Amino acid sequence: MSLQCGIVGLPNVGKSTLFNCLSNARAQAANFPFCTIEPNTGVITVPDERLAALEKLVRPQRVVPATVEIVDIAGLVKGASKGEGLGNQFLGNIRETDAILHVLRCFDDDNVAHVDGSVNPLRDKDVIDAELQLKDLETVESRINKVQKQAQSGGDKSAKRMYDILMRYKTVLAQGQSARTVALDNAEDRKLARDLFLLTDKPVLYVCNVDEASAITGNRYVEQIREAIRAERADLLVVAAKTEAEIAELETFDERLLFLQEMGLQESGVARLIRAAYRLLNLETYFTAGAPEVRAWTYRKGAKAPQAAGIIHTDFEKGFIRAEVIKYSDYITCGSEAACRENGKIAIEGKEYVVQDGDIMHFRFNV
Repeated sequence: MSLQCGIVGLPNVGKSTLFNCLSNARAQAANFPFCTIEPNTGVITVPDERLAALEKLVRPQRVVPATVEIVDIAGLVKGASKGEGLGNQFLGNIRETDAILHVLRCFDDDNVAHVDGSVNPLRDKDVIDAELQLKDLETVESRINKVQKQAQSGGDKSAKRMYDILMRYKTVLAQGQSARTVALDNAEDRKLARDLFLLTDKPVLYVCNVDEASAITGNRYVEQIREAIRAERADLLVVAAKTEAEIAELETFDERLLFLQEMGLQESGVARLIRAAYRLLNLETYFTAGAPEVRAWTYRKGAKAPQAAGIIHTDFEKGFIRAEVIKYSDYITCGSEAACRENGKIAIEGKEYVVQDGDIMHFRFNV
């Protein structure tokens, strides 16, 4: 399952520094605007203690964790929706992602230039939000022009439905609000809305990039952003990107752990960010466990057993017969698949079974 989170923000807010912490790729990080021009892409592993616990019990030949792609996209400036700066390129790249990590500068440092001359994360947020909203408004108005006649004639119910959705989006976008503030309760409406590929309808995580002293408690800038996004369907995470970069340079796990403990942190901001991105995409994990391989498989929350099987191979879904399911807690308690079988801890599930996070699964199929 190939899923992408795009890191966005104004120039010089710490996007590339954060990307470098997240990925083995090394984006150039320099103190001037448009340092990142072509989007850098890195594949990151999702931290999961359950995978390590299964490895100890199964002792497989290899372990394969879940992954998410992170894309570092060029910095955006005011006027991007009209092509200013690298606007068209930026907007094209972000449209291809599944979710947005919006980095905001929430630290003071005279040695790091700000494209607008001063530190003001609320203003920075508004700049990017406004540019994305303007682009979405352009998209919505263009689509309205195409379906309005059909909708008003009354003969095409689908066109009428789309027209009503478009008008709801137009209203909020024209008021300077993001498309994600529109709540669509009907599944068919949500499907029609997805086909619009609106930028501001993507799930978003606001990443407040702070100084080391604010890594635990945050600061006044963070509180301003927290209050500003209260009405949005969005999450917030505090990360000290510069400090995370220093931690990433340490060679051993013990050294990194000691650094974090000295800061008063239990785990790195990067680990928290990766998990937050995973949740942002509404993803969960099931496992397959055997001597050749213990593997984490990523699926959309709410998926049924055949859909989950299809992530491994399309033939598994087409010829799905049943799934043998062991709950993670039962596997850990019993210590092996054989012991789970002896203790009646393996459930036989059919096509309507909704996969649960942490399930250990074996699929039976015939094609």
